[in-house]
Amino acid sequence: MEDDSILVVDDEEDTVELARMVLEYEGYRVFSASDGEEAIQFLNTNSEKPNLILLDVLMPKVNGLEVCKWIKNNPKLKNIPVLIFTAKVGKKDRIAGKEAGADAYINKPFSADDLLNLIKTHLERVKNLT
Repeated sequence: MEDDSILVVDDEEDTVELARMVLEYEGYRVFSASDGEEAIQFLNTNSEKPNLILLDVLMPKVNGLEVCKWIKNNPKLKNIPVLIFTAKVGKKDRIAGKEAGADAYINKPFSADDLLNLIKTHLERVKNLT
């Protein structure tokens, strides 16, 4: 886990900071972006790629679903688990997330335990594939 890093993408600073506190407490290194455009720029320019991405849907500039599609269509990034992290909880929203390529969906506000369990499950799944 000490080598695992997570990119948190959300335009709500309080949500980013809460996620950062929970994740850093568990030993994860955390990167953040405040909108989809910043996330894409980070993924394009940072030589270190995150092991998992927590991605909000409703953001300025580029929304989370577009970012997710971009990640899953990028051969260098497509195996990084993307967890949609949003207050949009309807069935249509979940379907849109899956169609965009999201690996899982977690509702905001979130339970720290639920978030950590979901992250651990997806990180283990990826490690078992390699």
